[in-house]
Amino acid sequence: MIRHIVLFQLKEFNSTEEKVAKLEQIKSDLEALVGVVPTLKSMEVMFNANPAEKFDFMLSSDFESLEDLEAYAIHPAHEAVAVTIRAVAAGRACVDYQF
Repeated sequence: MIRHIVLFQLKEFNSTEEKVAKLEQIKSDLEALVGVVPTLKSMEVMFNANPAEKFDFMLSSDFESLEDLEAYAIHPAHEAVAVTIRAVAAGRACVDYQF
């Protein structure tokens, strides 16, 4: 199994409410990919509770193999969510590990 963990830092928003709304939309869109992308076994999206840290949210998702992760990355449903995230992302970090 492969666990795919990604941290995202968002650009500045005009208000906290606008940022929270975008975070909630992203969480909903990402978690909705389970059952849509065949190779995606699970997805969890969590928001950073520590405002002193630069990353705003993380996702953790599981796949049977790196090939399944690659299939997820190019799936049209994932690509649609990725467009939304890229529009507001200021930074990204990723770790993929086997377990």
